[in-house]
Amino acid sequence: MRIDLSGRTAVVTGSSQGIGLAIATGLAAAGAAVVLTGRDPARLEDAAAGIDGEVRTVAGDVTTDEGTAALLAAVPDADVLVNNLGVFGARPALEITDDEWRRYFETNVLTAVRLTRAWLPGMRERGWGRVQYIASDSAVAIPAEMVHYGVTKTALLAVSRGFAKEAAGSGVTVNSVIAGPTHTGGVEDFVYSLVGRDVPWDEAQRTFMREHRPASLLQRLIEPEEIANMCVYLASPLASATTGGALRVDGGYVDAILP
Repeated sequence: MRIDLSGRTAVVTGSSQGIGLAIATGLAAAGAAVVLTGRDPARLEDAAAGIDGEVRTVAGDVTTDEGTAALLAAVPDADVLVNNLGVFGARPALEITDDEWRRYFETNVLTAVRLTRAWLPGMRERGWGRVQYIASDSAVAIPAEMVHYGVTKTALLAVSRGFAKEAAGSGVTVNSVIAGPTHTGGVEDFVYSLVGRDVPWDEAQRTFMREHRPASLLQRLIEPEEIANMCVYLASPLASATTGGALRVDGGYVDAILP
C-alpha cells in the first residue's frame, strides 16, 4: 500500500516522545506536514530534529485554556488530529483522590474533546479529515492498579463514537486506537515500579507481562512504531470506509472478538 498524505496538516498531541513521536514520524514519512505539541520546548525541538520531513513545534500545556488557545492560534486548521496526550500511573483504587480523578479526566479526555470541537467543523466544511483517539486495552480490561486511567480510556471510546456520528456523511472519519502494553520510557518506569529495579530490563519486562498482563498473545511489549503504523493507515485515504471504530493494536491482549 502506498500512503500519500502530501498537502495535509497533521497535529499529534503529546508528541515529544513515545507513541506520539512515533506517530508523528510515521505521518511525516507519508508526506504530511506534522505539528508536534508538548510542554517542553527543548524536548520538542530535539524530537523534531529526528523527523525526516516537514515538521514544526508548538509548545504549551493543552490541558489549560491558554495552552489550547496558543495551539489553535498557531494551527488554525488541521486535516489530521491524533489525540495522543495522556497520563497514567499505578495507585490503589481507594486511594485515588477527587483531584487526581479530575486531573486524569482533564488530561486524557477533555483535551481531546476540546481540540476535536475546534478542528472538526473545518474538516467537515472541506469534506475531508481524520480524527483519532489513542485509547488502551485498559479501556476494555480495567486494570486494578490504575482504575482512573482505565475509566478515562473507556470514555475516549465513547467520545470517538459520538464524534463519528457528528461527522457522518461528511468525508471525515473518527476512530479510536486501542493500544496494548507498549514499550515507552514511561512504561519502563511503570514496569520497574511494579517488579522492582534490581533486575535487567528484559527480565523485568517478561515478569511484568507474565504477572500483570498474562492475557497478551504477543507476550512482549509493543513497540511505538507498531501503534504508529495503524494510525498512519487510519489517517490515509485508504481508510475512507473506516469510521466510528475502535481498532486494536493490543497484541491480542483483550480476550474478545470485539472490544
